[in-house]
Amino acid sequence: MHLYSFEKLDVWKEAIQLSVKTYKTTDLYPKEEKFGLVSQMRRCAVSVSSNIAEGTARLTNKDKAHFMTMAYSSALELLNQAIISKELGFISEENYKNIRFEVESITNKINALRNHFLKT
Repeated sequence: MHLYSFEKLDVWKEAIQLSVKTYKTTDLYPKEEKFGLVSQMRRCAVSVSSNIAEGTARLTNKDKAHFMTMAYSSALELLNQAIISKELGFISEENYKNIRFEVESITNKINALRNHFLKT
């Protein structure tokens, strides 16, 4: 089976795991949040890995960098929603810290990729 270039990236693998964890975490949210925070958090979590994948398929480094910027932004959007979730008592302090740690790791790697594309 052929592996696409994005499938070889550690940052993409981490982003996939963040999506899985986000889905599992938001399963525990109140039912009335299904179309609120749950939907938003799931969409932006999936968007991180999706933009990384799409960016690797772009022809120019400028386009690739643009998609890395979008992935970075989606990761920060997820962090913002995790902060709101913590404040509302939907997730524990420990769960929030885990999300924050993962977002920090992913955004550092995305930033490095984006800078690579901008320099070449």
